[in-house]
Amino acid sequence: MTLKYTEEKLNSFDKETLIQLFLSQQEQLENIDHNLQLVLEQMADLKRHRFGRSSERHEPDEQISFMEVDGKIVFFNESEAVAAEECGNGAEAVPRRRPKKKQGKREEDLDGLPVVVIEHSISPEELAALFGEGGFKQLPDEVYRRYGFTPAKVEVEEHHVKVYAGKNTDEIVKAPHPECLLRGSLVSPSLEAAVMNAKYVNAVPLYRQEREFERYGLHISRQNMANWTIQCADRYLAVLYDYLHEKLYSYHVLQADETPVLVNKDGRPAGSKSYMWVYRTGRMYTERQIVLYEYQKTRNASHPREFLKDFNGVCVTDGYQVYHTLEDEREDLKIAGCWSHARRRFDEAVKALPKAKQKDSRAYLALTMIQAIYREEKQLKELPAQERHNRRQLSIRPLVEAYFTWVRENLPRVPQKSKTWEGFNYTLNQEKYLKVFLDDGEVPMDNNAAEQSIRGFCIGKKNWVMIDTVVGAKSSAIIYSIAETAKANNLKPYDYFEYLLTEIPKHLDDTDRGFLDDLLPWSPNLPANCRKPGKDEVK
Repeated sequence: MTLKYTEEKLNSFDKETLIQLFLSQQEQLENIDHNLQLVLEQMADLKRHRFGRSSERHEPDEQISFMEVDGKIVFFNESEAVAAEECGNGAEAVPRRRPKKKQGKREEDLDGLPVVVIEHSISPEELAALFGEGGFKQLPDEVYRRYGFTPAKVEVEEHHVKVYAGKNTDEIVKAPHPECLLRGSLVSPSLEAAVMNAKYVNAVPLYRQEREFERYGLHISRQNMANWTIQCADRYLAVLYDYLHEKLYSYHVLQADETPVLVNKDGRPAGSKSYMWVYRTGRMYTERQIVLYEYQKTRNASHPREFLKDFNGVCVTDGYQVYHTLEDEREDLKIAGCWSHARRRFDEAVKALPKAKQKDSRAYLALTMIQAIYREEKQLKELPAQERHNRRQLSIRPLVEAYFTWVRENLPRVPQKSKTWEGFNYTLNQEKYLKVFLDDGEVPMDNNAAEQSIRGFCIGKKNWVMIDTVVGAKSSAIIYSIAETAKANNLKPYDYFEYLLTEIPKHLDDTDRGFLDDLLPWSPNLPANCRKPGKDEVK
């Protein structure tokens, strides 16, 4: 509570009392100003989250690097140093040119697509009328190309299975025919693949699919589609999901993340949060990628503890304490941190400032320093793991050490509880985990690959909002796993779903699961139509 003084009372104070009173008021004003700045920053951040762009792109005017001078780490602008060096050599500034438009892009886009030739000609009678009998010659055709599109069509497959019986025996034989997906149901592999592809790849809820099917004259309720999807996931796709889970343990580096989801009927009060966890192979493994989802009611340590119980290696995560708890429990598991999360608070701090003040802030400088580390890491993208490790020691470790030195020096200079202060504290608390990538060439700098793998689910839940039952949530985890794994391995999810739902029912009675090797996303025995044509898009 602020005390109020009258002029008469102030005149009665001695000099020492007035000084103390002034200092006290000054301290109060500083606290008020500090709290006001925090409130303004929070308001700007909330406004940005609600109305602004979500991009975290950072484009500084000058690139920054580090060097050691007299035993002290300093930083400098690379472009200034380069310019000075060029001027010293008498070199003239070369204007930057825009990159030329890539040639042959249209042909590249059309490559691999089937071509239907449609001829346009003039009848002999019309030609004779125009030029006279025999008075013309034919020149090379003019060729125009257009995309043709055939809308989806629905038809009834009526399978007539021939049945034969011996005249002199009781033996009855049926002609070979495909197994039914769900006995007594009208669903086929092609139809169920379309439902799965629409919901789990293109984020189209079942009620919208129901309306779309009605436009084609097909009356399928969303309840039927939900039942088909759950049963097909549990009966067929779960077999491949479990096999991929076993394969996941053979990798040295995994990445993990989780996101909340609402499940309507999970036995808890309405609005209780459940979680969809995602585990995937490390980003450095550009071939044979695996992405697995797992539904759980909570976010506690027991879930990754169980899922990763047979995994030995490095797991890249955000700063969630649960993963660090697992590392403390085991000697064969190491947790690596995420530099994208380290920079995120600085990005929020910069965007909360007026534009005129952004580039003078410590948060902006922190972003620029982290970007310098990323820039050096990008140079090593295509190298083998061991060479990447060796190069990191030379070009990246000094930058990382300099960054942490700078953070420690500047932590006392920023207002407590501010976004920049939170960013500094997060960095220092995660220092051990953020440095793990320096000692292992297979470990990426960040957990972006896991976040990208869970993005399809996050987009989907904005459309369907919640999952109705726990059974539906578990089935969704299986289907999202197959879809994201297919995309990561450059497959077309619809064709892959259809192939799996055609092939797996043939082998359900097999005691040997070796047939699953031919169904893996990287199997050379997959049909060609499952693979995306053209350039390789595996990241």
